[in-house]
Amino acid sequence: MGHPKFARPKTQTPTHPWKAARIEEEHALKQQFGLKKVGGMREIWREKSALRRHRNQAMKLIGRVDSSEGHYSREKEDLINSLYRKGLLAEGSNVDDVLQITVEHMLARRLQSVVYYRGLAPSMRAARNMIVHGHISIGNQRMTVPGYKILRDEEEILGYSANSPFSNPKHPFREEMEQLRMTRMNDEDEEIEEVGGIKATSDNDDFVKQIKSDESNAPSIEDTIPEGGDE
Repeated sequence: MGHPKFARPKTQTPTHPWKAARIEEEHALKQQFGLKKVGGMREIWREKSALRRHRNQAMKLIGRVDSSEGHYSREKEDLINSLYRKGLLAEGSNVDDVLQITVEHMLARRLQSVVYYRGLAPSMRAARNMIVHGHISIGNQRMTVPGYKILRDEEEILGYSANSPFSNPKHPFREEMEQLRMTRMNDEDEEIEEVGGIKATSDNDDFVKQIKSDESNAPSIEDTIPEGGDE
């Protein structure tokens, strides 16, 4: 039963500790989202456990014959609204969409990831460092927990702390971040405008069709060989 004063851990560890495929996947996630070098696996297990609870609740509601009214209808709406506030579901989603959530979606809603995605830090590792050192705040509340699950409404008030030197727009770091953001935007525009050296416009479809037509009408290798062999 356990002591009532101490809560049981909600994080489920892997059933088998030495599976190469799972370990490689978790190492890739740890590198992608800038998790702790020592103990980063447990952060992934924590998100997987939370995702498993969401999925189990959704499958329980989907398995009901009639959940359109009564207690189950209210439970379904509460689940969808809760995941929408957490930024895991889009507006107008249903309970079936809960099963499409992945661990990448869960990790992307961490404060560390959102700070990087909103351009407040140059990398995931830098975002974690800035949060731990108190440079990030939500409203007037300074945040020091990189794994905090930021809500959808809190994204608009996310920024630098008032006592952080980075709150000054003229700070060299802020100017470098602005230049980096503009560079990335220009690179993305160039990738959209140019694909393989050809501008990506609506006329490209006709251009590609013409090339395929020319290739189909081109003479084969056998037709180019003169009669009498290949002397």
